[in-house]
Amino acid sequence: MKFDLHTHHERCGHAIGTIRDYVEAGIRNGLQVIGISDHSPYFASKKDREQPGIAMAKSEFARYIEEVLKLKAEYAGRIDVLLGVESDFFPEHAEVYRKMYDQYPFDYIIGSVHLSGGVSIFNKKRWNGLTDKQKVEQKELYYSLIEQSARSGMFQILGHIDAMRGFYPAFSEIQTDAVDKTLQSIGECGIAIEINTSGKTKDCGGWYPIDAILERALHYGVKVTFGSDAHKPERVGDDWDEVAARLKEIGFREWVYYKEKQMVAVPL
Repeated sequence: MKFDLHTHHERCGHAIGTIRDYVEAGIRNGLQVIGISDHSPYFASKKDREQPGIAMAKSEFARYIEEVLKLKAEYAGRIDVLLGVESDFFPEHAEVYRKMYDQYPFDYIIGSVHLSGGVSIFNKKRWNGLTDKQKVEQKELYYSLIEQSARSGMFQILGHIDAMRGFYPAFSEIQTDAVDKTLQSIGECGIAIEINTSGKTKDCGGWYPIDAILERALHYGVKVTFGSDAHKPERVGDDWDEVAARLKEIGFREWVYYKEKQMVAVPL
């Protein structure tokens, strides 16, 4: 059973291709299951489309869901198209997002932290001039948000849980027990983290998360899933076989996907 739960499309403003393009790419690449999970609108904003190059407009959200559901019906029997969304997590606005998502039949929701301390996690300049102590504080703030997202009950999957290293590879060397504390919480909450192969396209040059985090995740009983985080159709299912092999080496025996918010285990 081959699946990819993290794909985007042109509505978000920084991906190319239609949803159909990604479904067709999934079929070409031998997937039995493809999840569509474009970036959530900024629901707490007064604007219809806050930051057009990052997320879809609020007015597009219902149309996005309608299109995915139509494709789910059209492709039934060829590939299982799942309705997902990659949701930003802002603790102060969590209920706004929760009420919006409760209106729709999502198969799963990916919770991702993209802003920490009001600054993009991918902003290289956020590290300029920081002392070692301040770097630890920044890492702990980031993992505090991830832990809060796990405990919110809003998500089945947590997205790219060390993506802050994307354009700052030294992030992985910042020593703190916050990572273990967060993984323990994720395990207790019974939700999954993704192995996200888009990290290979960033400065860090590797998947999210690093092997050391996956080893600790296994220790805490954290479930894992797969997401290419494709922003162009040709990346759908990227490195699937390599990820499966690495997970086996680490000691995982299965990974999971979600349908109708129910976890489905797939042997490795």
